[in-house]
Amino acid sequence: MTDTVNNRPIAAALSMLSAMAVIGFIDNFVGQISASVSVWQFLMMRSTLMFPLLLLMSLVGLGTLRPNRWRPVLARSIVITCSMMLYFGALGLMPIAQAIAGLFTSPIFVLLINVFVMHRRIGPWRIAAVFIGFAGILMVLQPGSAGFGLSMLLPIAAGLFYAVSSIATRSWCAGESALSLLGANMAMMWLVGGAVTLAFGLASIAGDDFLTLAPTLDVMPIMPVVALQAFGSLAGVFLIIRAYQMDEPTNVAVFEYSALLFAPVFAFVLFGQGLGWMQILGIAMIAGSGVIIAVRSA
Repeated sequence: MTDTVNNRPIAAALSMLSAMAVIGFIDNFVGQISASVSVWQFLMMRSTLMFPLLLLMSLVGLGTLRPNRWRPVLARSIVITCSMMLYFGALGLMPIAQAIAGLFTSPIFVLLINVFVMHRRIGPWRIAAVFIGFAGILMVLQPGSAGFGLSMLLPIAAGLFYAVSSIATRSWCAGESALSLLGANMAMMWLVGGAVTLAFGLASIAGDDFLTLAPTLDVMPIMPVVALQAFGSLAGVFLIIRAYQMDEPTNVAVFEYSALLFAPVFAFVLFGQGLGWMQILGIAMIAGSGVIIAVRSA
């Protein structure tokens, strides 16, 4: 039986909407970083800037950085790190609308995990939602088109890992502070990003795209954008974690879809980045499938 005594649905909704507005804005600037450093070096730099802020937030009483249970927190940090590295990698290779639409396939994966891993039964509405969402994915990514490549699958993989992390936030880490989860996440990103950056530097196997650029010390021109990402991400992810801790994941996920509106709108306002009607319809179908899944699951 689900314990709803401590749920705060209105606060959770406002927290999630605020988070999506912040993230929809700052993620539009990742493309400016992708020409200068690799995604691995970017995430290492971003995490380095976040650590002092996390410590300051802990000192002023916003939570503790020490987890109650290390193993669940560590497991969640590994999963969410995989998701974010795939997502940010995608942001440097494609328009934000496509990357974020792929990430937001996560409710479909949550549903599939519930069916095939947890052996829960679903009704016709949610079965239909899976097909609607899958059709939306095809319309956004447009396989077979001139611009389609294997890199287009990166945000879909990010959505899979994000689905697992969404379940983990509530199921594995319900008693943890948002700050401890965020701190573990940033530490894992710093370790993985630093390790891959070092490997590229030592092995001289770097390429010419966001995933494989060689390490560089000439980072001052992009530091303002990295700082914007660090500060904005810290606020956004903190609000996301709090939202998932304040209400059921199925309820919170509905409001998470506002990112599919915020991100393209900011992309158009800031950089004149538009969408075709087919992609707009696909995004609407992905969002609609997620809402159906959330409502029917509740």
